[in-house]
Amino acid sequence: MPKYLGKKIAPVPMTSDMGVVDLIDNYFTAYNSSRLREACQLISRDVFVPGVTVGVSLSGAMTPAGFGVSTLAPLIRHGCIDWIVSTGANLYHDLHYGLGLELFAGNPFVNDVQLRQEGTIRIYDIVFGYDVLLETDAFIRNIIQAEPFQKTMGTAEFHYLLGKCIREVEQQLGLKHSCLLATAYECGVPIYTSSPGDSSIGMNVAALSLMGSQLVLDPSIDVNETTAIAYDARESNGKSAAIIIGGGSPKNFLLQTQPQIHEVLGLKERGHDYFIQFTDARPDTGGLSGATPAEAVSWGKVDPEELPSSIVCYTDSTIALPLVTAYALNQCQERSLKRLYEKREGMLAKLRQDYLAAQVQPSVQNVKKSAVNGSHKVPTYPCGTPKVR
Repeated sequence: MPKYLGKKIAPVPMTSDMGVVDLIDNYFTAYNSSRLREACQLISRDVFVPGVTVGVSLSGAMTPAGFGVSTLAPLIRHGCIDWIVSTGANLYHDLHYGLGLELFAGNPFVNDVQLRQEGTIRIYDIVFGYDVLLETDAFIRNIIQAEPFQKTMGTAEFHYLLGKCIREVEQQLGLKHSCLLATAYECGVPIYTSSPGDSSIGMNVAALSLMGSQLVLDPSIDVNETTAIAYDARESNGKSAAIIIGGGSPKNFLLQTQPQIHEVLGLKERGHDYFIQFTDARPDTGGLSGATPAEAVSWGKVDPEELPSSIVCYTDSTIALPLVTAYALNQCQERSLKRLYEKREGMLAKLRQDYLAAQVQPSVQNVKKSAVNGSHKVPTYPCGTPKVR
């Protein structure tokens, strides 16, 4: 039988007592339903297992629809997600639920001028009062004036402190598992934001800086910490997985950890072992969200030997994520929490040690870079060549 032939398609009528695993395994037979089936099976068989460090990127308005609480938080508690890169907007809207504020299902075809007059906000078919934004903003401004926030920090530390505060609010309100940030805090899962100024959280941070706040979110800290996580994933023959919900800046921030290791730091690396993306973006328009695993191989973001373990499912993330979560929780044993937030300093120290050692004795990557530079005219620097210590 030719290798390209898979399981025979043998249609069987559906039954009323069908479970999610039966549905996906036996009825998602072709096209993007088949890609979704392959993603569910790969995740359950090879990704959500001991020895794999799983990073998830999150874009699109997923938390307003409740997916932070309903899908991602259960996966975190099950030990399936070790670190996250999210848009700031997703984390901002996640706070609404932790504060006990209300969002409602609506209609995408309503009159938006009328909504504006009524003080109602719309995210496609999700609606909520303008006061939800004002109360969330007030909460953010109030807590980030506290002493622990008054310094320069990365977004993982910032979101950890934010998660701690919102967890206390949950307890006061008698809520449980109402907020992704609170769950990440409890489970030691670091959450990064690739563009911290691009959200209402960042807007409130900026507003307080006008009043003398000392809080500064340093993106260089995030670049180094996420790189250290990816670098550490290969310790003791471990593997690294990238699960991408949507695309955008969080996708690149998650994937750039590998080029940072070999291209910039000059350390040996082969790319992520697993690349699974759910997107509705096309690759031929030049947008990052449609960039395929094969293209990522050329950048060193994905291990070329593991390209068969890479899947792109072209579908709505709001369809894929609940199905993937339900399938994984049914099929995967609970993993021990890695609690990477608490290990950041150790992982960063190891990365720094190896990077500094590579400057003394150039690695294979540095030798290659020297050879490439030698074949081209190297520009002179008008301000002189800076000395890097």
